[in-house]
Amino acid sequence: METAAYYVALAMIVTIPAFAPGWLLIHPFAQQWRKIGPFATYLIVSCIACAIMVGIYFIREPLLRIHFGVRTPLVILAALLLGVSIYIGVRRARRLSPSATLGLPEISRTRAPGKLITGGIYSHVRHPRYLEVGFSIAAIALFTNYLAVYLLLVFYIALIYLVVILEERELGRRFGTAYEEYCKEVPRFVPRLRRASRVQGNN
Repeated sequence: METAAYYVALAMIVTIPAFAPGWLLIHPFAQQWRKIGPFATYLIVSCIACAIMVGIYFIREPLLRIHFGVRTPLVILAALLLGVSIYIGVRRARRLSPSATLGLPEISRTRAPGKLITGGIYSHVRHPRYLEVGFSIAAIALFTNYLAVYLLLVFYIALIYLVVILEERELGRRFGTAYEEYCKEVPRFVPRLRRASRVQGNN
């Protein structure tokens, strides 16, 4: 179990800091990325991410030096959080297409605004995708019990808050008043139990 925790923690500290900033590279500069298209955009972002991954891998030992040991109660709690993440992911996947998940509408040369998704889980919370990832990281942090992964969770929360601000600004430009009304009805991160009244018709 300790060996599994090490390699899971290693995978997390190498990949999340490498790919999460990609959101920050795309949303603020979506108009510029549209000029070169999705393929070139993701090629550039992927090269940057790979360079970050290699750099982190070479300093993995000091990053993973502090380990509190695998603890059964934390593993059980991790399983529960992972279940929540999977539940959110399944419901999110029913509404969000793979292209939208990758952010292709933002950088498409066609400038098509795409479709504002307000049904299903999106009638309860505006950003289920980021909640899904957040619960997954929290579950992995509890399972591995490495200080570096707990710090990674804090990093993710701070980063995603900034990403959401930028993403909502982009969505506001694309969908205008419709998105403003949607934001008034549906919270960002804390799901409301009942569906928002103005978006029920999209289910």
